[in-house]
Amino acid sequence: MSAPAGSGSAPRPAAAPRPVALLLPGQGSQYPGMATGLYAAEPVFADAVDEVLEAMGAEGERIREDWLAGDDEPGEGEGKGEGEGKGERRAPRPRPPMDHVLRSQPLLFTVDFAFGRLVESWGIRPAALLGHSIGEMAAATLAGVFTVQDAARVVLDRVVRLAQAPPGGLLAVAAAPGRLEPYLASGDDPSSGLVVGAVNAPQQTVLAGPEHALRAVDERLRADGLAARRVPALSAFHSPAVAPYAKGAEQLLATVQRRAPRVPVYSCYTAAPLTAARCADSAFWAAQPVDTVRFWPALDALLTAGAYVLVEAGPGRALSSVARRHPAVRRGHSRVVALSPKGAGSPECERACLKAALDELREEGHTVP
Repeated sequence: MSAPAGSGSAPRPAAAPRPVALLLPGQGSQYPGMATGLYAAEPVFADAVDEVLEAMGAEGERIREDWLAGDDEPGEGEGKGEGEGKGERRAPRPRPPMDHVLRSQPLLFTVDFAFGRLVESWGIRPAALLGHSIGEMAAATLAGVFTVQDAARVVLDRVVRLAQAPPGGLLAVAAAPGRLEPYLASGDDPSSGLVVGAVNAPQQTVLAGPEHALRAVDERLRADGLAARRVPALSAFHSPAVAPYAKGAEQLLATVQRRAPRVPVYSCYTAAPLTAARCADSAFWAAQPVDTVRFWPALDALLTAGAYVLVEAGPGRALSSVARRHPAVRRGHSRVVALSPKGAGSPECERACLKAALDELREEGHTVP
């Protein structure tokens, strides 16, 4: 269990509190039962979750059921089938594991969005948003680029397409992208090997690709003395391996109205604030599951623009951990606050972490409940 702890640099006296920027996490931050303790205790959070999952229709109901179950094991007979007698149970419905694209991605989007709504209910209006991978969809929805209903359709369409891709995954390596070039795909078929899927920090690179290539490169990296770990994922996000399965997403996106963001959204794909023209570009959103995530350059652009309280609004503390390494945070220019425990914990732990985050925001000078 992860207990609440100080989440950033020491506070600095100020005439006014620093504005809040939300960090919204993506693949790898999910875990079974994430934030279910808040669903039972925070009505604003629960209403936002319900709004998203209801917009997903019947699949949203299945997602909610699996999420609230809090584990990756299928439950025992869930009700009786048609024509079954009293006391008889039907076979349990197959439940995708949390790391499967059909569960991790919709739930990360939903939980990120709900955390954002919760922060807004405290009277805080974020001055900027930065999402990682699927977190960018949550950021764009909070900023009004998509309606909740349209975003839910886009997310579901995306994950159904990606679920058809062959097994793959992500490998986090403690090295700069240039150091990893000998391990990357070469030749005419980059989809058969690994590519740089994300640059999370100067010495934190995520490789992405098909399962067979991940295993081979993992062994090579360890033999060469490089620290590597698998990211919880069963799909080769942000690599050419999923490109054929992402095709066609533009057809739905072309029917979805998009608006300029109400607040700046720093894109993890362009490392710059989203423009109205970029938001209107269906190809930009359709390519996100394939394109490289450039989280560190985007974070650097955000913190170069000003001083912020960076609030990680989602499960875990992966983005908080990265943000603490940024020179602007290390100097005390900006600060980091996490709303969730580091990983799976009890509902009481989740609520205690949220209370600790509120205390830190008060300490900064924000007026919150």
